[in-house]
Amino acid sequence: MDAPTHSSVAQLERESYTGSDPEKRATQTYNVETKIAQVGQHDVFDDEGAGAGMDPVYHAKAKVLGDAFQEMGMGKYQWYLFYLTGFGWFSDNLWPVVTGLLLPPTINEFNYQGGWLKLAQALGSLVGCAFWGVSSDIWGRRWAFNSTLFITGVFAMAAGASPNYIALCALVGAWSVGVGGNLPVDSAVFLEFIPPSHQYLLTVLSIWWAFGQLVGSLVAWPLFANFSCASASDCPRASNQGWRYFLYAMGGLMTLLFLLRFAVFHLHESPKFLMSRGRDAEAVAVVHAVARFNGKESSLTPEMLQRCEREAEKSREHEGGGREGKAVDTSVWGSVRRTMGTFGGSHVRSLFATPKLAFSTSILIVIWALIGLAFPLYNGFIPYFLATRGADFGDGSINITYRNQVILSVVGLPGALIAGWMVDLPYLGRKGTLATSTIVTGVFLFASTTARSSDALLGWNCGYSVTSNVMYGVLYAISPELFPAKDRGTGSALVASANHICGALAPIVAIYANIMTAVPIYVAGACFIVGGFLAFLLPFEPRGKASI
Repeated sequence: MDAPTHSSVAQLERESYTGSDPEKRATQTYNVETKIAQVGQHDVFDDEGAGAGMDPVYHAKAKVLGDAFQEMGMGKYQWYLFYLTGFGWFSDNLWPVVTGLLLPPTINEFNYQGGWLKLAQALGSLVGCAFWGVSSDIWGRRWAFNSTLFITGVFAMAAGASPNYIALCALVGAWSVGVGGNLPVDSAVFLEFIPPSHQYLLTVLSIWWAFGQLVGSLVAWPLFANFSCASASDCPRASNQGWRYFLYAMGGLMTLLFLLRFAVFHLHESPKFLMSRGRDAEAVAVVHAVARFNGKESSLTPEMLQRCEREAEKSREHEGGGREGKAVDTSVWGSVRRTMGTFGGSHVRSLFATPKLAFSTSILIVIWALIGLAFPLYNGFIPYFLATRGADFGDGSINITYRNQVILSVVGLPGALIAGWMVDLPYLGRKGTLATSTIVTGVFLFASTTARSSDALLGWNCGYSVTSNVMYGVLYAISPELFPAKDRGTGSALVASANHICGALAPIVAIYANIMTAVPIYVAGACFIVGGFLAFLLPFEPRGKASI
């Protein structure tokens, strides 16, 4: 729809459902005139009673704020955020890789089952994902945005001094609480400051994932090669300092990135968060501050936001014969109830409202769960697998092992760009690209167990590195597109929960499967292949279509 010439309409839809039949659905629309150029419809969440979902007035105001950022355009403030939030993606992939790299030297020194280290990481990430996501909706984005990297850095450096594997596992779990909050918080911060026309950049942010793996491998290579024991038979602490230096370095890097966020760049509180707490004037002030930083001016005024409330109240009075509408609770506990309402039964039921939508939702949950099991199984134990297989080939030195890890990181860098090209191909689209890349990823893992030389093994794993990056790039794009907008938060929570829970199961599988064999690799490969075939069964193809 073309935007009006002089003004636009911020529309607020309030849907009341009496059944699954679309003809029984009554839609009430509130119109609020603004001076800001209108953009496409944003997320619309269901409002089915107090606490069941977001208040409809909130969505009218959110639309106005979105139009204000669209009027402002993409400026240097948003580009700075692209890098600063990219640190979160960087950290999110770096630390699982770090944990995997720690396995060979720490197993040699402490003589323990490496699966416990991965289990501590998975449980910490699960706690962090839940805690930081909810708390950022209660107390705001800024403190969570600045705290996650700090917590990760402090506990990582402390882990470098671990006297035994119990202390190491505990500190890995602690730093993973910080790591787990990166994506839910950073994605919210980024999306709430960029114009809607540039929301595709959220997908591009995945390039930072690949850089996280690359940097971790590059730093680990010289440290582990020169300051590590060759075997567990003779491995005192004094001759196995490499992994400790590595944790000091990576923890220090996280602390530096925290300082860049906290001391160098001033992050304003999210305008949408401020507005949701009834602080409209502060929200408008933030929009104007960002506009000034970009060398622009904004026409947004507090009156535009307040008008949303007046129009909604008039509509309620007209609809109910003068009865008063329930005021929006802007207290902390009101925010808690709205946040927890995202997980309410009504939103879950909406994701399964029709057989086709229920099938799509179920398939997505299973795919995320399978990949949640497969990815940590492979990434967590591949350094140990490479070392033992390399030893079979006569070249299992620490130097060769981490050289290969760097190579795997480098070849995976183009994955996000390849994914961006493939998803728009007519005969592939999102669904075909996801299915194909996931199946091929599993095939590469199975093929790696047939290698009879170190070079062949490295080649198969290079293929995995590329296709897995393609797979993740598409997965993070297609999932929100396949959920109805008003229930997208609940859908995202469901798939993320499945992913993290299965991620916590991965170390248990490895513990009982014996990481000295290729069994974890077989399990991971099977999960990828099954997930890929399930992707072919998705009933919707988002390519070339607007998400609802």
